[in-house]
Amino acid sequence: MRYPGVAEAAVVGEPHPTHGEIVVAHLVALPGQTIDVASLKRWCREHLGRHEQPRRIELRDSMPKNAAGKILKRELRLSGEHERGFAFS
Repeated sequence: MRYPGVAEAAVVGEPHPTHGEIVVAHLVALPGQTIDVASLKRWCREHLGRHEQPRRIELRDSMPKNAAGKILKRELRLSGEHERGFAFS
């Protein structure tokens, strides 16, 4: 959230065939702004520990939320699992 231009952010663990789980960041940009992924990765290397750095960054138009406005991380995790074929119905 401290990176310039980020309106919303959520970080989830996602299954990985070799590493067990990897860190995936889901971001929504502020209206009228864009997020430069290469610059964000450099920023993460400078400000986060190696184990905290996202291995993949997903830019989104919006986040799934419940009626109270809380981000549904489970939905983010499930969408990533389905895209990569890790989902178990």
